[in-house]
Amino acid sequence: MLKIGSHVSISGGLLGAAKEAHTYGANTFMVYTGAPQNTKRRPMEQLKVKEGQQFMKTHELSDIVVHAPYIINLASHKEDTYRLAKEFLALELERTSLIGSSYLVLHPGSFTDQTYDYGINRIALALNEVLTDGPTPLVCLETMAGKGSEIGRSFKELKDILDRVELSHKLGICFDTCHTHDSGYDIIHHFDEVLQEFDTLIGLDKLKVFHINGSLNTRGAKKDRHANLGANENHPKGQDFIGKEALYQIVHHPVADNKPIILETPWLDAKTNFYKEEIAFLRGE
Repeated sequence: MLKIGSHVSISGGLLGAAKEAHTYGANTFMVYTGAPQNTKRRPMEQLKVKEGQQFMKTHELSDIVVHAPYIINLASHKEDTYRLAKEFLALELERTSLIGSSYLVLHPGSFTDQTYDYGINRIALALNEVLTDGPTPLVCLETMAGKGSEIGRSFKELKDILDRVELSHKLGICFDTCHTHDSGYDIIHHFDEVLQEFDTLIGLDKLKVFHINGSLNTRGAKKDRHANLGANENHPKGQDFIGKEALYQIVHHPVADNKPIILETPWLDAKTNFYKEEIAFLRGE
């Protein structure tokens, strides 16, 4: 089954998010439980969760994804930042569960002016403190583009985290096409080989969510700039260097079957996006 949707706004609560996703022809979607740049969060009782879940049931939307805010940096050496990251991750896991999602996507973190080993150990220590066994959502570490000192630019780096976490069965991976392309993986011509490397290091059973995005950069640029699917050089937001055909093949690969596939492609302006058209293309309509 093809489960495909996009990032949608939570400003109208879960009900508003589900309604927005439905207008795009989606059958899943992704939200942040509040602004991704800060810790301000509305109480759950204001998010119209029951109404949203009923709308989802009626309109066959399911298996939704929550994305953790960018401000969570589990690799930070600053104690205030580190403490906030752990506390806020625990809160976001609770809110993810209350919304009814099984997946909380997380950027692993950046070690800034420390070392890679320091950052990896900080991330693992934090996850060992926050993760609990039982019926809680999976934390899905996202594949990263490799800019600056961010961790997760390779499957090996993600494995380094998994190997240090006691409850590693509570972790999954979110595969972002822009990020893996920008970090240097050839997902255009050698996607099967990329998957084979992933399977050898991590295991395909850990692959839980896909972010489907074009890239404004050539492979290995390590910049993380999303493009609309198949956009040419005359597109207002720039050219896609991955291409529609490669992304279509990824979406229809057996590895993506029955997994949430989420678009995070650019909006032209505050009111215009291509989610409906991009979802229709990826469906083959």
